Amino acid sequence: MEFLNNRINLIRVTGRAAGALLFVGLTACSATEQNRDSGEWQSLFNGKDLDGWVVKIHHHEVGDNYADTFRVADGVIQVNYDGYQDGFGERFGHLFYEQPFSSYHLKFEYRFTDQWLEDAPGYAYRNSGIMFHAQDPNTILKEQDWPISVEYQMLADRDDGNPRPTGNMCSPGTDVVYEGKIDERHCINSTSATYPPGEWVEGELVVYGDSRVVHRVNGENVLEYTQPQIGGGVVSGYDPELKVDGQPLTRGYIALQSEGQGVEFRNITIKPL
Repeated sequence: MEFLNNRINLIRVTGRAAGALLFVGLTACSATEQNRDSGEWQSLFNGKDLDGWVVKIHHHEVGDNYADTFRVADGVIQVNYDGYQDGFGERFGHLFYEQPFSSYHLKFEYRFTDQWLEDAPGYAYRNSGIMFHAQDPNTILKEQDWPISVEYQMLADRDDGNPRPTGNMCSPGTDVVYEGKIDERHCINSTSATYPPGEWVEGELVVYGDSRVVHRVNGENVLEYTQPQIGGGVVSGYDPELKVDGQPLTRGYIALQSEGQGVEFRNITIKPL
């Protein structure tokens, strides 16, 4: 009988210990999640000028903001082509924030303008994007078209009766794992609604280094994938030493895109995770 009582007491003590360990484990997990989200929001755009940003346009050297493509007016960053007297000329451009990031929550707002260069590629109509985990702009060659990066693609209604979701993923020189395997498509559509041009849309990127990426549109999760890495095609004119296929993308630069379609950006903020 004494043996039985001792065994019961041991079970009780062991159970309490296991419960305590479980509580400690859950508390640690909760603290870890809080630490991941303990950063402060900071603005990447001061609303007055392009201080802190670096331009790279195809066919031009780093820092050459051809025809004032990227400019600030009325408190927004504009992609504006009123100085393109000889047409677009495949001048795919990107405006890079000056420092790289790894794990973060990015918020921004964008809208498309009526400006469109007809010699730009047809797919670029009412199309722009924000590149992330991008290569250093100073490593982009003069004749390189796009940076090796992952893209949060922004689209608007083409007025053709077909859905055109925004917040998609495109992959110039990169790969991602989608639904358990590397997806060989250059772009993966999100589940977002179709928005008209001229309407301000809020985009969000939640990036955890080279593990998990979430795209949001107007506060809703619309796409998720994992393991961004160098790979794939599409990008050309790059330094081959920089394109090491299979290399995880743990960090990189954020850049606003210009592809022949006028677009505006505002309220660009970031919080480290």
